[in-house]
Amino acid sequence: MKLRVLAIGDVTGSAGVEYLRKNLRRRIGELDVSLTVVNGENAADIHGISERDAKDLFEAGADVITTGNHVFSRRDIYLPLEDDPCLLRPDNFPPSAPGCGSVIVSAAGMRVLCMNLQGNVNMNVALASPFAAADAILSRESGKYDAAVLDFHAEATSEKIALALYLDGRVSAVWGTHTHVATADERILPGGTAYVTDIGMTGPADGVLGVNAEVIIRRFTTAMPQRFTMASGAVESTGILVDIGENGKATAISRVRI
Repeated sequence: MKLRVLAIGDVTGSAGVEYLRKNLRRRIGELDVSLTVVNGENAADIHGISERDAKDLFEAGADVITTGNHVFSRRDIYLPLEDDPCLLRPDNFPPSAPGCGSVIVSAAGMRVLCMNLQGNVNMNVALASPFAAADAILSRESGKYDAAVLDFHAEATSEKIALALYLDGRVSAVWGTHTHVATADERILPGGTAYVTDIGMTGPADGVLGVNAEVIIRRFTTAMPQRFTMASGAVESTGILVDIGENGKATAISRVRI
């Protein structure tokens, strides 16, 4: 028995959503995927995810949707976060925030704990420690899962690497999201945890992280606020494939384009 997890980088704008609607299910079949986790952090144009976006991503083939620091930008997502256990927000937000940050799903005959956490460094330092939050989830769900995977939505590469090493051997995979740039450091850590610092994004490839390049250049050259607009043109979608054995240890990790 082998569990193959496909994790897809931050969906950015309506173009990213539409791209997955057209291509994701075909690629799931071609890649023999058991479980698909999509970060929908910026599925609504510019910031956040709407109720419609979440529905479209599930229909496109996502089994679990993770998010990040912009998850609460659209108020119409609050109720879906409460109603759909497979639509996650970072678990280290206060308990009063809508939704939760983990869910156990069935895939390839295994019980898979899917987790979503957000970093503190250069982000929201008011959130609980992601290290303590990960410990709390694993303790709370102990004995209920066969494999565990984590989308860590964070800015600092040091924080991402440190959390992965902290969890090595206790979870099957840790991947980073948020920076929209796929990194080339995929590996299996000594304890059997697959890791990569960032899985990239799904959105317009010719802008700056999915945003119109001229807008971002003006922001840097003038130091003045700018109204963000989405980039146009060809869309790219990047992510990773992780193979996990019956013992919950990762056996392979590779970068993939959808």
